[in-house]
Amino acid sequence: MDSAKRVISGTWGEVWIDGELVAECTACQAKYTYNKETVPMCGQMANDKKVVSVDGTGSITLNKVYSRMSEKSDMILQGRDVRSTIITKLADPDAYGAERVAIYNVSWDDQTLADWSQGKLGTTTHPFTFTRHKFLDKIDPA
Repeated sequence: MDSAKRVISGTWGEVWIDGELVAECTACQAKYTYNKETVPMCGQMANDKKVVSVDGTGSITLNKVYSRMSEKSDMILQGRDVRSTIITKLADPDAYGAERVAIYNVSWDDQTLADWSQGKLGTTTHPFTFTRHKFLDKIDPA
C-alpha cells in the first residue's frame, strides 16, 4: 500500500435493491462460507479438507426512515418467494477506483416489525442469503 489515503472508506458506500438506490443504507455485507468435508490422506497425520459447497449470506443495515422492506415481507406472507438483486458500490475519491458487486438471487431471511429505543436513532438490519455474484467493477492500482 502506498498511502493510508488509498484505504476505501465506507462513507462512500452505496446500495441498490432491485434497481432502486437505498440512500438510508448505513452498512452492507455479503460473503460466502465454504462448506468442507474431511479428506483423510495416506502418509500424513493431518486430515485435509475439500470445499464441497458454499453458502452466500449477508445483511444490510438501514436507518429507519420509512417502511421500505415491508412490501417484500407482505408478499412473502402471501406465499410468494421474493427474490432480489443487490448492487453495492464503494468509490472513495482517494481510492484507485471503484468496486461494484452485484449479488443475485437474494432471499430475505426475516422482517423486523418493531425495534426501537427511546433516545436512539432507529435502524433495522435485514439478513439475506444469495446464490450468485458478479464483480461489475474491480479496483486495480495499475
